[in-house]
Amino acid sequence: MEAEAAAEVRHWTADVNGISLHVAERGPADGPAVLLIHGFPELWLSWRHQMAALAARGFRALAPDLRGYGDSSVPTDPAAYSILHIVGDLVALLDHLQLTKVFVVGHDWGAQVAWHLCLFRPDRVRAAVVLGIPYFPRGPRPMTDSFAALGDGFYINQFQEPGRAERAFAHYVVATVLKKFYALEIDELIAPPGVEIIDFLQAPSSPIPWLTEEELGQYAEKFEKTGFTGPLNYYRMLVTNWRLTAPWSGSKIIVPAKFILSKNDVGQQSFGTEKYVKSGGLKENVQILRFQSLRDTISSSKNRPRE
Repeated sequence: MEAEAAAEVRHWTADVNGISLHVAERGPADGPAVLLIHGFPELWLSWRHQMAALAARGFRALAPDLRGYGDSSVPTDPAAYSILHIVGDLVALLDHLQLTKVFVVGHDWGAQVAWHLCLFRPDRVRAAVVLGIPYFPRGPRPMTDSFAALGDGFYINQFQEPGRAERAFAHYVVATVLKKFYALEIDELIAPPGVEIIDFLQAPSSPIPWLTEEELGQYAEKFEKTGFTGPLNYYRMLVTNWRLTAPWSGSKIIVPAKFILSKNDVGQQSFGTEKYVKSGGLKENVQILRFQSLRDTISSSKNRPRE
C-alpha cells in the first residue's frame, strides 16, 4: 500500500486563508514533508520529476498551485497577491495538514516565496533549498526603483502596468507564450526600446527536449482557463510588498538554507545575483548557508530548462 501511495500523484484542494488551494501530493503520508513552490509562469507540474524522486526516498512531496495559478483560486483584486497573502496561504496549508515543520524548496518566484516563508515563519521550516533567486533583505527603496534604470524594455517594468503584458500575450496562442518563457536563450529579459518582451522572446524552433507536447498541453490548458493576470499581479505587488515588509527591515534568514545558482538562469546581471552571492552578501544575510554553483556541471546546450 505504501509503495502504491508513493507511485502516484494525488490531487486535492483545501480551503485555506480565504481561497481554495489545489495541491498535488506524492509519497507516503507519514514521510517527512517537502513543500515545493513553483515559479512564473508555471504550475505544480514543474516539480513532477522531483516529486517522483522524493517519494521514492520516503518523503511526502507537496506541490501546490499558488494562488492565481492552475486549479487554485484566482482572485481578481491585485492587492490579493501580496507576499503576505501568498506566504499566508502556505502557512494555512501547513495548519490544514497539521504539519508543524516542513522542508521547503523554491524556484524563481517560488524562491522569493520560500525566502519570505523562512523570514516570516522560521518556526515552520526545517530547512530550505532555493534555486536561482537569492535572499535580498529589504532595502531603503523598492527594488523597482533600481529596475527603472534598465529601461522600459525590462520585463518587470513592463509587467507593472495593468493589462499591458496581457494584451501583448494575447497576440499568441498560450502554448507559444509558455514556450517563449520555458526555453529562454538570452542572458537578460530586456527587450529593445518600443518592443514588448513577449515579442522579443523567440519560441524554440524545435521541440523542447525536457518537456513533452502532452506536458506542454497540460500547462497551456490551465493558463487558457486562468489567464495570466493573477501571475502578473505578483510583479505588480513589488512596491506594496516593500511597504508591507517594513517590520522585517534588516532581518536575516535563520533557517538552514542551500542556494543553488545555475549559469543558464537568466537575469543574473539585472538582479546582480552572481556578484551579490560571490562577494559574500548572501552569506551575510543567511546565517546557515550552503552554496552550490552549477556553472561547471550544467550543460550549456540550448533549450535547457531554467534551473
